[in-house]
Amino acid sequence: MATDVLIVGSGGREHALAWKLRQSPRIGKLYIAPGNGGTRELGENVPIAATMVEKLADFAQLKSIDLTVVGPEDPLALGIVDVFQKRGLRIFGPSQAAAQIESSKAFSKQFMQEAGIPTAEFGVFTDYKKALKYVREKGAPIVVKASGLALGKGVYVCGTLPEAEAALKDIMYDQIFKDAGAQVVIEEFLDGPEVSIHAISDGKDYKMFPSSQDHKAIGEGDTGKNTGGIGTIAPLPWITPAVMAEIEEKVVKPTFVALAAYGVAFSGILYPGLMISSKGIKVLEFNSRFGGPECESYMRLMKSDLLDLLEACVDGKLAKISLEWNPGYACNIVLCAQGYPDEYEKGFPITGIEDANQIPGVVVFQAGTTYVDGIVKTSGGRVLGVSAVGDTLKEALKQAYKAIDLIHYEGKYFRRDIGTKSLSRS
Repeated sequence: MATDVLIVGSGGREHALAWKLRQSPRIGKLYIAPGNGGTRELGENVPIAATMVEKLADFAQLKSIDLTVVGPEDPLALGIVDVFQKRGLRIFGPSQAAAQIESSKAFSKQFMQEAGIPTAEFGVFTDYKKALKYVREKGAPIVVKASGLALGKGVYVCGTLPEAEAALKDIMYDQIFKDAGAQVVIEEFLDGPEVSIHAISDGKDYKMFPSSQDHKAIGEGDTGKNTGGIGTIAPLPWITPAVMAEIEEKVVKPTFVALAAYGVAFSGILYPGLMISSKGIKVLEFNSRFGGPECESYMRLMKSDLLDLLEACVDGKLAKISLEWNPGYACNIVLCAQGYPDEYEKGFPITGIEDANQIPGVVVFQAGTTYVDGIVKTSGGRVLGVSAVGDTLKEALKQAYKAIDLIHYEGKYFRRDIGTKSLSRS
């Protein structure tokens, strides 16, 4: 019997989930709310925003949706899973209480401290003057974070004291992230490469994904402002099975155990962002859903039927199925609008996507796009994710960049050094 699915969200992550779900022999009707210019080719876009939780539940009931899959963090923080479950609707994702591990950095840090999960030394503040005093006492380098959800842009890695003071002014005084900056977390700076870890759980059991790495900074050489993610690679050639086992034992397993002890058993995707620092493995932050650029890479590597996996998770039967991966490597390079993550223009026609998709190993996922009068146009800061797979990481990156050169729109911007540090380490 065919399974009708609703995907909530509009980015590249949701396009990738739709692309993978469409491959399931059991998939029925596929709806994406609100979707983008690319998801319309895989299912029906529904003009309901991801944050309109009650309307999404109404739609799911009206269409007798068998499974809803939540992509972004905002609806999870708003309690979409709780709303759906109260109506007897099957939905993939953590409860509002469990999603606090992402929606409140202050909660997350205090949780890690109490659970003994390795993380950077930190302070939490709601008072601007006290936060400023703390920063001046600690000195630079130091990291300043808006506690709430800020689309990945609320993290400031400050190399100097004036930079840290300016970050606090942005977040707490000028309130550029609005309520998300009412509380700040100030952390010690950690050196070393960042690693993205994903694990899927049904609240009782969990399964690990391969390692991946996101590139957050807008500029090449990891310079400039933080973004929501501008390119990923997976798996990391220099992360050994022994390191993955250590990550599981020190971070993933104790997090699920501690959350259950809190009375908020986690069901869905847990995504800890880690630093492999000189002080050991440290958790920078937790996310309660797939990473944006990471998801696109994972969907290219996943061999298992995604629908089977998600339904097993929702039904508490994750232990009964295997999670299999294709050999090789994947990358996902984000094409942005000029000016992102600050102000940027929209509405530019995009050409070359079809040509790019003809490059062996390449699939272009759309993110900040819209389809108007037969033309795909830019509508967001992160416009496209050009994914590629290969037997080696070098081959995957080569194919992705070859495809990127075929895509054109006014103001196209991307980093040409995604994955180069990992290539030099492997």
